[in-house]
Amino acid sequence: MPNRRSRGYQPRWKPQASSLELLAAVDQVLNRYTDHLPLTIRQVWYSLISDGVLAKESRTYKRLIEVIGMGRRSGRIPWEALRDDTELKAEPVFYAGPDDFHAVLRQAANGYRLDRQTGQPIRLEVWSETAGMVSQLRAVAEPYGVPVYSGSGFSGLPAKRTAALRMAADPRPVRVFVVSDWDPSGVHLFSALAEDVEAFAAVDAPGSEVVFERLAVTEQQIEEHRLPTTPRKPPTTVPSPAAPPPRLRPCRPTSSPPSYAMRSPPAVIR
Repeated sequence: MPNRRSRGYQPRWKPQASSLELLAAVDQVLNRYTDHLPLTIRQVWYSLISDGVLAKESRTYKRLIEVIGMGRRSGRIPWEALRDDTELKAEPVFYAGPDDFHAVLRQAANGYRLDRQTGQPIRLEVWSETAGMVSQLRAVAEPYGVPVYSGSGFSGLPAKRTAALRMAADPRPVRVFVVSDWDPSGVHLFSALAEDVEAFAAVDAPGSEVVFERLAVTEQQIEEHRLPTTPRKPPTTVPSPAAPPPRLRPCRPTSSPPSYAMRSPPAVIR
């Protein structure tokens, strides 16, 4: 039986009234976060949940994917407004000629900058459990020279060992700010991440000092920003993408009780 799904561009698409309402809500989300585009569809979904437009159910996410897909095929939604972090590229590097090569060199020279963490007593890193959050976190961290890493759900062994090798190459103490879900598994992953990296560092970078701190999601942020929770059996889950991009900006460590809550880091960035 042939697949009846749409193919290619669909300029004649005529959405039903319910789809038009959903598209209008998507427009509001994209306009609200213009400075943070492109977003992932999942981030749009969480925003619509926060707005009360959709229920937090798998069926609404699937429907949103379909409606946004047709919106893009029809030209209703700009392709550049959304991104798909699952796409991988391996393109060869080549130039149209000497002039093209020189233009690339000039562009690289215009982007010359020094490491802003050079000379600081502590080196900072940001780790995100969700790869889709990296671009938004980078927008906040890059001006300070702070790198952002995604740990493949914090389960990837290479990422943990590579972190230990970075400590071996730079003897300064390291403070890692972690962005991850707030649920039992997220808390466990946070703890397991710290223990595993410290164990690798004990061999690859003996004597190194590393401190892991939860930057988001915290109980304080859940209450303050009224973040949506996953409707499942207790305890509750709050995924990190539930915090829209602008809400991440003020989520810098502040004074609060120890453990997995945010703590005040030293002023290492001047």
